[in-house]
Formats: sequence, structure tokens, C-alpha cells
Amino acid sequence: MWWRTLIIFLAFVLIGAHFMRFGNNLVAVCFAIAPLLLLIKHKLINHLLSIVLVICAFAVWGLSGYDYVQMRIAMDAPWMRLAAIMTAVAVFTLLAANCSQGIAKLRAKRSATLLN
Repeated sequence: MWWRTLIIFLAFVLIGAHFMRFGNNLVAVCFAIAPLLLLIKHKLINHLLSIVLVICAFAVWGLSGYDYVQMRIAMDAPWMRLAAIMTAVAVFTLLAANCSQGIAKLRAKRSATLLN
């Protein structure tokens, strides 16, 4: 389960770094410390984190990737590698959202075995 937590942490730090690049330090810090919510063992927290990751995959990486590719096309610069990298980052963020759901399932399974 540690690797799932690591993937979630890396995805949030990556989103935070994106915001820090544009000077939004408060938002960057919020994203960087968001994985600490995993210490609260409640299924709603996992759902909240996965929803945030899915939204960020599309709203942050999707829109930023589209803007960057359009900028490269307008400058007549190569853009295929940029599109591939931004797609990979978005897929990684969606993988982290899936890992968050996996943590919720593992916690539910453990609590069910403890009750029996």
C-alpha cells in the first residue's frame, strides 16, 4: 500500500509544482500537503482526494497541455513531444486517483476482516 501513497503524493506535488511555477505559492502548498489527509482513515477523504485528482487531470493538465500545444503550433515549433508529455502527466494523475480508490478498498477490506 505504500506505493499507492507514493503515487498519490507525487501526483499532488506535481500539481503543486505547476501552480508554484506561476507564483501561486499558497495553492502549491495546499496541494503539497493534501496527501497528509490520507492519515485520516475515512472513506470520504479518499473519495475527495480522487475527485480532486480527476478534476486536476482534466482542468489543469488538459487545459494547460492544450494551451501549450497551441502556443507551440502558433510559433511553428515542434509540439508532438510536448503533447505526449502532457498526456503522460494527465494519465499519471488519473492513475493516482485510481490508487486512492484502491486504498479505500483495502481499508474497507481490513476493517471487515477485523470485525469478523
